[in-house]
Amino acid sequence: MTTAIETPAELEEFRVKVRDWFSSNAQREDAQAGGEAGEVEAGETEDFLVVARNFQNKLYDSGLSGLAWPKEYGGQSLTMNHQRVFNEEASGYVMPSTPFMVTLGMCAPTILQYGTEEQRKRHIGPMLRGDEIWCQLFSEPGAGSDVAGLTTKAVRDGDEWVINGQKVWTSGAHYSNFGLIVTRTNPDVPKHKGITMFIVDMKAPGVTVRPLRQMSGASGFNEVFFDNVRLPATALVGEVDQGWTAAIGTLMNERVSIGAGGGGLGRGTGTVQFDRLAELATHTGAITDPVTRNELATIWVKERTLAILGDRMRASLKSGNAPGPEGSIAKLAGSELGSRVADMAMDLLAESGQAWTNDDEESLRWATNLLGSPGGAIAGGTPEIMRNILGERSLGLPKEPQLDRDMPFKEIRAN
Repeated sequence: MTTAIETPAELEEFRVKVRDWFSSNAQREDAQAGGEAGEVEAGETEDFLVVARNFQNKLYDSGLSGLAWPKEYGGQSLTMNHQRVFNEEASGYVMPSTPFMVTLGMCAPTILQYGTEEQRKRHIGPMLRGDEIWCQLFSEPGAGSDVAGLTTKAVRDGDEWVINGQKVWTSGAHYSNFGLIVTRTNPDVPKHKGITMFIVDMKAPGVTVRPLRQMSGASGFNEVFFDNVRLPATALVGEVDQGWTAAIGTLMNERVSIGAGGGGLGRGTGTVQFDRLAELATHTGAITDPVTRNELATIWVKERTLAILGDRMRASLKSGNAPGPEGSIAKLAGSELGSRVADMAMDLLAESGQAWTNDDEESLRWATNLLGSPGGAIAGGTPEIMRNILGERSLGLPKEPQLDRDMPFKEIRAN
């Protein structure tokens, strides 16, 4: 980790570099576009993946990917102020970053913290370049909110591990190269103590990915089946039966990524949602309505507060601190803000938010945004789970009763 302290002149020089790069390599966002929803849908196509990879390659080749990441693994070893400057200049430009959100926001930080030196040198650089896309294989049909209740098994067979089971709600599994999977390796101990994490090749024999159609019409989520999938011993992340620690680290990084924005991609700054809604209100003529203006002001405050919290979390992570409860705060606030923005957009669009002409791309994107907002609230942990975490870890409230916490996993009746 770098300990360098940048000067104002160095930051200004860096700002000019970033500004010039975006003006030459990216397009300005349409202020009336409905946000990330269109990008999520586009992320399902091969063409979009090519565009996204090319964009990430250019970022990396220009020295603008992984700004605060260690240089020995492909980063730039710069400071969080450099990241802040990058975020400010990137705001307002189209960044086809959806395929890399899980990769850089969740999986890469886990490999950096819990992976072996060989794993870090093998994967972090390709992640930052956009050559590798990763997914997170945690949730199961019988273990969603209670991740520790997972039943996907990993059995040791000589120098290999054999994986059998099913995962679900896996974002981007259909275009991922690798994934982080948590498995049950010891059913004779309590559920949190018999879990192990591995790196799995998503193209390995025995891996089957089936996209799930969502109410928005998109298929960003998937169910994934593992039938006698064989992994080498070098695929182990962390220690055998101690994978819950790494899993919690991944989940905390996920909440930071969702709440703070970007997870290494450099988004999550400014008042992008406010700007889009203000343009929409101007377009519809509602900008003069005092109720509309009050709601816009509320959204501006919430978005700016969330951006500042994101800066604080990124600075804390850069200092070597593990993600804390503030990630849950940001995740909860971010999902509530997303729902509020979607609802306000529908109010402003009125009937065109329910039915629109084929050339009305704005209404389509905002409607897609609305349909996707419930999924955004659930991803990374429901609002109820986030409130429980904050109550227990920040306010010191007693934990909810868990009768199976100290029981051997094989004795839990649900399993």
